[in-house]
Amino acid sequence: MNHVIDPAAGPAESAYRSDFALGEHSARHLRRILRLYLTGWGLLEVADAAELALTELIANVVRHVPGRRCQTLIFPLHAGGVRVEVADGCPQLPRAVAGDELGEGGRGLLLVDAVTDRWGVEERPDGCGKTVWFECLAAKGAEG
Repeated sequence: MNHVIDPAAGPAESAYRSDFALGEHSARHLRRILRLYLTGWGLLEVADAAELALTELIANVVRHVPGRRCQTLIFPLHAGGVRVEVADGCPQLPRAVAGDELGEGGRGLLLVDAVTDRWGVEERPDGCGKTVWFECLAAKGAEG
């Protein structure tokens, strides 16, 4: 069953959280949600990069996580920008690989690295899985 935590403070909520099993259309829906939040926060300048990076993280869950279940967290950074986290219960850590130039996969994290200001992978504190995250800074935040 899919479950989304409803923002309590209305459209200008300070964070978006979801916890559900992903399907083939989940990336599209999460991109729409991300853009809505970025619009509300006045951060549309990072929308394209953040949407592409989010799509890649969601694709990794769909391809590599048994059950396709994950938690997504989207929140604004005080410095001006957005941080997106995708956590799952799979202990296998993702890795960026150059791969075959004509291959169909293997370059997602290289794209994330190319379009974001920072990204990383952390083991979850409970030892059950990992969190893959990225940050896209707004021009004013990138200067500071």
